[in-house]
Amino acid sequence: MSFEDFNNLPINWADHEDIAMGLYEKYGDEFTESKIYRVRFTDLIEWVLVLPNFVGKKDDCSEGHLEQIQAKWVHEWRDNQ
Repeated sequence: MSFEDFNNLPINWADHEDIAMGLYEKYGDEFTESKIYRVRFTDLIEWVLVLPNFVGKKDDCSEGHLEQIQAKWVHEWRDNQ
């Protein structure tokens, strides 16, 4: 498997860090830490579902996954400040 293939691997709900990186790439600094934690879960679900390479199903999402995604997204945002 080449390095480029890693960018094309399927992403699922348990891939919190990959999802967070995708959200940061999409929204950048538009969302600060406080804004990330204020995102409604209903909106977050929809944003995740349209990320490239995301193959998870809406019904497989849980509150725990969404909380982890938010935390990882904040971590990704902090790393890029």
